[in-house]
Amino acid sequence: MRAIKRKEIVEEVKKQLWLAGPLFSVGLLHYSIQAISVMFVGHLGELALSGASLATSFASVTGFNFLMGLGCALDTLCGQSFGAMQFHMLGIHTQRAMFILLLTSAFLSIIWANTKPILIVMHQNSEISKEAGVYATSMIPCLFAYGLLQCLIKFLQTQNIVFPMVLSSGISALIHIPVCWILVFKSGLGSKGAAIANSISYWINVLLMALYIKFSSSCKETWTGFSKEALHNLAEFLKIAIPSALMLCLKVWSFELIIILSGLLPNPQLETSALSICQNTFGLLWMIPFGLGAAVSIRVSNELGAGKPKAVRLAVRVVLVMAITEGMLVGLLMILLRNIWGHVYSHEQEVVKYVAVMMPIVALSSFLDGIQGVLSGVARGCGWQKIAAYVNLGSFYLVGAPCAVLFAFFFHMKGKGLWLGLICAFIVQVILFLVITINSNWEKEAEKAAERVHDSKNPSGEDIERPKC
Repeated sequence: MRAIKRKEIVEEVKKQLWLAGPLFSVGLLHYSIQAISVMFVGHLGELALSGASLATSFASVTGFNFLMGLGCALDTLCGQSFGAMQFHMLGIHTQRAMFILLLTSAFLSIIWANTKPILIVMHQNSEISKEAGVYATSMIPCLFAYGLLQCLIKFLQTQNIVFPMVLSSGISALIHIPVCWILVFKSGLGSKGAAIANSISYWINVLLMALYIKFSSSCKETWTGFSKEALHNLAEFLKIAIPSALMLCLKVWSFELIIILSGLLPNPQLETSALSICQNTFGLLWMIPFGLGAAVSIRVSNELGAGKPKAVRLAVRVVLVMAITEGMLVGLLMILLRNIWGHVYSHEQEVVKYVAVMMPIVALSSFLDGIQGVLSGVARGCGWQKIAAYVNLGSFYLVGAPCAVLFAFFFHMKGKGLWLGLICAFIVQVILFLVITINSNWEKEAEKAAERVHDSKNPSGEDIERPKC
């Protein structure tokens, strides 16, 4: 019996790593496209770099993260439908998501078109705001491509089809380099060319993935063409999609709030520089638990849809052990590299020393974020997005933000205090997610999943037999 259980654990680890590795790579490749563009713009001068950096941050906060969050509704809907073998419904859910995300992109494009006045109202430098406005406006086609891309990614990953996504993302990232070079330096477009290159690369990725879905035999049962059925039950989709978006954005916005608050500290240039480096480091390392979280979301949603609560229980336990192990190893590496990591970003000795002091704090936050990241993946797989949004709201804005202000300004801990406020938020977040997960009745969750997926009928109009728990 013990040998069988050990075998089951090994198989579950293999399944999750098989998913997490490629999904980590996809996230990193998508991140690299915007990073490469900013690197090219950096050779045009300080003003162009500042504008592109500000526009990229603004675009992430007001657009990309929100679209990614909306798309996470498919983690629940497509994942559970696939587990329940309602293959036709994956295409319907995905088309519904595409319709919603394209409408949302049209609204967000209005915000991006007014980037310059919005930034000026936020008391940003007028010249940098003007440069950022041009960059963001030129990136508007990115919004529509990015929204579609999120839908196609979720459609494939919930079927455990991950390597074609790595291939298409890799091709897009490689093409992006010469396209960016031509548009920035050879066409005379400057920073505007880098923004246009972003759009081209994202649309290439969408085209490659769409062609794969259309012609691959792997998707012949899940993609049967466009259907008017996708325009029905939009409200039901939004009930999951909006909390999904808030769940992600509430966390991301809290980091932007920390950077804004750092500008109010004594020596704001030093504080903002050091915290920006810490934020970039944290964001890069976040890709690892992001992959694990996406993997467990797929495993949980598939097994709940299939009516296998025991498999869900095993998947949750396995991913928690992997997240804790990964967090400890990465945290230890960050602490060991703390005295040299700052040199990667700055030649200022004062900044390098400050980053060295901050790195153990960032390591602790990265460890906690890894745990909450996989627990958030469990939440998406189960359809707990609404509960998770409340958890994030309470953790970051009722606990984290007040603690950050208290530590930084009243206890005079400055930048360290701001980041310690985030750690307080992560601690509360992890505790709440653990309590929710530990006290979950997986048999009941499987029944809820069966009710959710079987509210829809198959194309012939007959009920599909429900999986038994």
